[in-house]
Amino acid sequence: MKTAYFDCFSGVSGDMLIGSLLDVGLDFKELKGEIAKLGITGYKISKRKVERGGITGTAFRVDLCRGAKKRNLEDILKIIKKSKLDNDIKLAARKIFEDIARVEGKIHNKPRAEIHFHELGGTDCMIDIAGALAGLKILGIRKVYSSPINLGRGFVKCAHGTLPVPSPATVELLKGLPVYSTGVNSELATPTGVAIMKNVSAGFGAFPSMRVEGAGYGAGAGKLEIPNMLRVVTGETCADGCTEDEVILIETNIDNMNPEFYDYVMETLLKGGALDVYLTPVIMKKNRPGTKLSVIAGGEKLDRMVELLFRETTTLGVRFQPLRRRKLERRIEKVDTRFGRVRVKVAGAGGKTLNVSPEYDDCRRTALKHGVPLREVYEEAKKTQGKHSADSGGGK
Repeated sequence: MKTAYFDCFSGVSGDMLIGSLLDVGLDFKELKGEIAKLGITGYKISKRKVERGGITGTAFRVDLCRGAKKRNLEDILKIIKKSKLDNDIKLAARKIFEDIARVEGKIHNKPRAEIHFHELGGTDCMIDIAGALAGLKILGIRKVYSSPINLGRGFVKCAHGTLPVPSPATVELLKGLPVYSTGVNSELATPTGVAIMKNVSAGFGAFPSMRVEGAGYGAGAGKLEIPNMLRVVTGETCADGCTEDEVILIETNIDNMNPEFYDYVMETLLKGGALDVYLTPVIMKKNRPGTKLSVIAGGEKLDRMVELLFRETTTLGVRFQPLRRRKLERRIEKVDTRFGRVRVKVAGAGGKTLNVSPEYDDCRRTALKHGVPLREVYEEAKKTQGKHSADSGGGK
C-alpha cells in the first residue's frame, strides 16, 4: 500500500506540506489544475528550490492580489461544494474547515457563521487544503502517518494581536496528538497545517514498517537554527497487504471492586470509543487476587478513557503506552440467509479474503427467533457470504 510518512521535526504548515509533495514528485501542472477546480481567482502559485539548514527542498508559495476578499465559513463551504474537485476531496476539505471554524469560534466566543478566515488567509487556506488533499491523491497515497509535531515557542503577531506559540487555535486542534518543543523561538505548527495533518493521518508516532521509495522536503518561510523543512517519506507498507496504525494501551490493576461491576464498566468503555476491553486475573501485593483491566483505544480517546476509568472503577491510577498494530482490511457485508439477513465481517489483504466472521448479535437474535442452533445460523451465514463473494468475483 502506497504510504506517506510526514516527519514534522520543524513543525507543519499548509505550504510546507504541499512543498514536500512537490519535492517528492508531485507534478506542478497537475497540482495547478486541481487547485483551479476551486473556481476562485485573485491568486498566483509558484514553487522554487531553496536551501534550509544545508538541506535542499521545495518552497510552495501563494501570492494574493490586493484587496483579497475575506470569507466566512459558509462562503468557503459554498465554494467547495460548487467546485469541480472530486467528491472525496470536497468532503475532506469541508471537515478540515469545519474543525478550524469550530476552534476559532470557541476561542473568540462567536458562532461559526461569524468566523472569518482573515487569519488563515481565506483563499490561501483553501489552496493549501485543497492542494494538499489533491496532491496526496495524485501521488496515489492511500495511507498517511505522521511523527509527533514540533511546536516551537515564543510569540506570533496576528490580526488579534500578539499571541503565544502555539497559538490558541493550534492548541485546540492539537488535542489528542503527540507534540514536543525543542525550544526553537518561532511558530512551527500553524492551524492550517495541523488541521490538515490531523484529518489525513492514520496515526502519530514512529516510522511505520515500510519499504522506502522516495523522500521530499517542503520548505518553511524563514531560516531557523534547525532546517526549516517538513520531510515526507513515501513507500510501500505491509508487503502482505495489511495496514498499520498506532493505538494506546491503557491498563490498571484492581483488587477492591465488586466483580459484578466489570460488565457495566466494559460496556461503558466500548460505548465511549474503546476499540477493545479485556480482563486478566493477576496476583497483586500481599498475594491478593486482582484483575488487570486493559483498554485499547485511539490516541485521541486517551483522556476520555482515563476519565471513564476513574469515574466507573475504584482505581487510583492508570498507566498507558503507545503501540503499533498491523491489521487486515475489514468491511461489513449483509447477507441474506434462509433464516434472514445477517451481518458478516469480512477481513483480507491485497484483494484476498482471509477471514469471515458473522456478527454474533445477529446470529443469536436469528437463532432465538427461528428456534435453531446458533452454530447452524453461524455456518449458514459464512456459507452464504462465500457464495456471494464467488459470484461477484471476490475472495480469490
